[in-house]
Amino acid sequence: MNFTGILIAVAVVGGVGLLVGLFLGMAGILFHVDVDEREEKILEALPGNNCGGCGYPGCSGLASAIAKGDAPVNQCPVGGKPVADAIGKIMGVNAADTERMTAYVKCNGTLRKTEVYYEYSGIRDCRVLSYVPNKGEKYCTYGCLGYGSCVASCQFDAIHIVDGVAVVDKEKCKACGQCVAACPRHLIELIPYSSKVTVACHSCDKGPVTMKACDVGCIGCGICAKNCPAGAVTVENFHAHIDQSKCTQCGLCVEKCPKHSIHMESRKSE
Repeated sequence: MNFTGILIAVAVVGGVGLLVGLFLGMAGILFHVDVDEREEKILEALPGNNCGGCGYPGCSGLASAIAKGDAPVNQCPVGGKPVADAIGKIMGVNAADTERMTAYVKCNGTLRKTEVYYEYSGIRDCRVLSYVPNKGEKYCTYGCLGYGSCVASCQFDAIHIVDGVAVVDKEKCKACGQCVAACPRHLIELIPYSSKVTVACHSCDKGPVTMKACDVGCIGCGICAKNCPAGAVTVENFHAHIDQSKCTQCGLCVEKCPKHSIHMESRKSE
C-alpha cells in the first residue's frame, strides 16, 4: 500500500477544502447584507398565506416593505386589525383602524331566474367559457358563469357556487382579492363588511335586453336613485351603483326596485 500517495491525496483534499472555506468566508463578509430585525419579526406576525392580496409578492415582500416604511402596518387584508396591531408594536407606531372588507358577487341570476342560450358540456372553468359562443351558455353576458374559477382561487373556503351563482361567506372571507382577480367577468368586488344594501347585478344592457335574459336583472330605470334620500344610488350605463360611504341603509331603494335587483342583508345578526 502506497502511504505516500494516500497522504498526498488527503493533503490535496484538505487544502482544497481549506481554500473553499476561506473563499466562502470572504464572500460572506464581502457580500453580507444587513437584515432588519424588524422585518423578521413582521414576517413572523403575518399570517403566511402568501395570497398577494396586499399587493406585494407574498408575506416576505410585504414584511420588507413595511420595515422600510414603504407600506403601512395595516396593509395585510387577511390578518386584519390583530395583525396590524402586532406589526404596529414592532414598528413603534399606532395601527390606524381599518374597516374590514369582504368580497361581494354582483349577480343574483340563479338557474331558476336566468334564460339559458344553450347547454354547455365542456371544461368547467369560467375563464374557458369566455371563449365559447355568447361567452357562456346564459343569455346574460354579464352575469356569473357558475363554473367556479373564483372557488378554486380562494384559500379560505369562503366562496361557493349555489344554484349556478357564486356566493361569498362573509365570515370566512379575508378580502385577499384572489376571487376578484380570477373572475373573467369582473363580477366580484371588495366592499365594507358592514355593507347591508347591495346591487346584485352587473348587467349594463338596456332594460329590454336584460329582462329577456334575467328575471332579477337591473334595467337601469333609475327609480332607486330617485328615491334615495342620501344620494347614495346612481345609475350609469343602465346599471345601478351604491356608494357605501353615503348609504344610510334606509332600504328605500330595496323597496322601490321593480326587479328586486337590490338586496338588504338581514339585521337579525346585529
